[in-house]
Parts: sequence; C-alpha cells; structure tokens
Amino acid sequence: MNRFKGNIISKLPQTGTSVFAVMSGLAKEHNAVNLSQGFPDFPISEELIARVHYYMKKGFNQYAPMPGVAELRQAISKMFDCNYGANYNPETEITITAGATQGIYTAISAFVKPGDEVIVFEPAYDCYTPAVEINKGIVKYSRLLFPDFRINWNEVPKLITHNTRMIVINTPHNPTGSVLKEDDLKRLEKLTRGTDIIVLSDEVYEHLIFDEHQHQSVSRFPELASRSLLMGSFGKTFHATGWKTGFVLAPENLMKEYRKTHQFVVFAVNTPIQYALADYLAEPENYLHLGEFYQKKRDFFADAVRPSRFKVLPCFGTYFQLLDYSAISDESEMDFATRLIKEKGIAGIPISPFYQKKDDNKVLRFCFAKQEETLKKAGEILCGI
Repeated sequence: MNRFKGNIISKLPQTGTSVFAVMSGLAKEHNAVNLSQGFPDFPISEELIARVHYYMKKGFNQYAPMPGVAELRQAISKMFDCNYGANYNPETEITITAGATQGIYTAISAFVKPGDEVIVFEPAYDCYTPAVEINKGIVKYSRLLFPDFRINWNEVPKLITHNTRMIVINTPHNPTGSVLKEDDLKRLEKLTRGTDIIVLSDEVYEHLIFDEHQHQSVSRFPELASRSLLMGSFGKTFHATGWKTGFVLAPENLMKEYRKTHQFVVFAVNTPIQYALADYLAEPENYLHLGEFYQKKRDFFADAVRPSRFKVLPCFGTYFQLLDYSAISDESEMDFATRLIKEKGIAGIPISPFYQKKDDNKVLRFCFAKQEETLKKAGEILCGI
C-alpha cells in the first residue's frame, strides 16, 4: 500500500502507547505472571452469561435505543435509589455507554471547549488528559499527597480561574487504591458552589471498597450531584471488562447536552448484554458483597507479599495494590518494572506514567483481581527479590 505523503499534525504529540499495553505486551513476550493490566483471570457468572445467550436467541440483536435499553436504565435508577438515596430519572438522566472510557471521553467532548481549563488529580488514570487535549482544553494538575494520596485542599482553590470548566475526581482511585471521604465531597461541593464548574466523577469501582469504608458518591450530595456527571462500569462490577458496558448519570440539563455528543460517538451499546444486565441487577445480592470478595483477595495478596522487601501501601478500594520497592532498588519505576518482567517473570505497572512530570516514588501497582493460585505464585516471586 502506498503511504500518504501529506503532513500529519498530531493532536496528541506527547502521547505514546498506553503503559498498560506496553507492560502487558512485555508480560506476554516473557511469559510473566501478569498483574499489570486490570482484568480478572477468573470466570464471570454463568447465570449472567446464560441471560446474554437467552436474549441473543430471542432475537434482541439489533440497535438498542440511543440512551440505552429502558429496562437497564430503570434497574440502574433503582440501584442508586437503594444504595445512595439518589433519584435519577431513567428516561432523561441515565445513558448507557460502551464502557466508562467512552463515557468519560464523551463527557469531556460535550462540555470542554478550546481554552477551557480542567483540573485533574494526579497520579491520574490515563484517559482524562488526552480527552481534554483532543478538545483543545487545558489540563491543570493537582498532586495527591504521597503516600496516602489525599487531595491537597490548600492547593485546589488556587488552580480555579474564570476559565475552569471541569474538575475530574476518581473514587475509589485508580491507580492508588485510595478513596475520597465525606469531608472531601463536602469541600468540593463548597468549592464549586456558585460557579459554572462541572464535576466529572469516575466511580467505576464503587462496589469494590474495603475495611467498612462507605463509597462517597457524588450522588449522595444533592448540590454536588446537580453539577456532576457520574461514570459507572459493569465491566468492573461483574468481572466482564471485555464487554465494555458502562453508564453515565447526570441531571437532565447536563444529560441533554451529553447525549448530543454520545449519539455521534457510539450511538448505541450492545443490546443483548444490556437486557441481561437489567435482569442481573434485579437481585442486589449479585453486587452488594463485591467489597468482601475483593477484600479477601487484597488480604491474600498482601499476606503473600508481606515477608518480602516490598512495603505494602494502604489500599481501600479498587483491585490494585501499591508496593513500595525503595528498600530494594534505586532504579526508576519503569526500569524496575521492566526488569521484573524480563528477569523475574512478574508484571506490574509503574505509577510514574500517571503523572504529568513522571514523578518517581519507587512504587509499582499490582492487580489482585486474580485466582489465589495466581496471587500465590506472584507472592513467591516477589518474596524472592
């Protein structure tokens, strides 16, 4: 094929391949135990698979409505009412997305104009900044305070200007496993009061929260919810990341604008999976105990690693555990993570790529959404380093 010889001007000149793809590729090449990319290695519910098959056989295989299947939107509305006392109208305030990443990209595209400023807390999941930059917005970063990754509330007000259009929050937080507390949401509510600032709240790990902590969703705070777009993910909740099915909740005035963009980004999402999820959500037991399930895995992995020279940092949510290796090596996070794959046969993710300036705290992220056999093997490898 002949190459295009025209001038290509990149919209993301500083962006390369995602660190997730890089580390997973290395893990595959070296046959390493892969705790880098965040996906479970155990099967999902047979009942849920059976419901997808049922709707496929029944002929529910054509386009779903643009906002999503009504039954699923109704099930989500009921779930948020039961869990958080939040009232979202399924007709006008809930939209089903092709995963949370699409939902986030669409939200930023719908509301961020050239020159608008977006505040992002770092280390930040890697889809926020590119979406802002593609839409010619300006990202302003606030570092979470190491090592417990709290928001620096003395710094945030100084970042706000008349150009601030959006603040992105993420709880439980990927990649650190930290969670926002009630006081954090109240501070954000007060900080944005009387402004035109929109809050984008990434809550895809809402059910994966530990040690009796309570998930502090923006939906719990009516004033904050009135300016917020909330992102959720069934892939995270039901161990089916490859299904790429999520949702967005927002008040009607924001959702009306959101859907204008959504319809041209994806239009509609996988139809039989939506119907199956609606059935599965009807039984709250299918998601209410996920925190307990993953806390056992977190504890199993932490216990397996504790005899090692790694330091286990606190993890209150998600399925990611941070390990501090400063007592082992002075290598950069990327170099150390790469060497672990090539020489020791285990893959984690360096945290430095999640910072604008590649801050290096000698910390790696490991996914514990794995079978105990996998976690045991990983622990043995790490204890031998």
